[in-house]
Amino acid sequence: MPHPTPGRTVLYRLSDEDARHITHNRAHNGVTGNFVDAGQVYPAVVVRIFPGDPHGVANLQVLLDGPDSYWATSRHEGTEPGTWSWPERV
Repeated sequence: MPHPTPGRTVLYRLSDEDARHITHNRAHNGVTGNFVDAGQVYPAVVVRIFPGDPHGVANLQVLLDGPDSYWATSRHEGTEPGTWSWPERV
């Protein structure tokens, strides 16, 4: 399996905490975007990696369905909410 590198696009699955944080920030900053909920998947760009980490830990900029993004820090590869995964090959 490939390792994440800066600039690569991965898929990020929102956690409950992520969705609450995004909703709060949008309301506080007057940003309008489509509703977010735990379990939803969004594309994310890898901005930093931690070499030598066996779990694929990376910092991500998650591209939301609106004019904003979400900075997801120290997230590892997986399939559960709060983790990133590689897009399917088609």
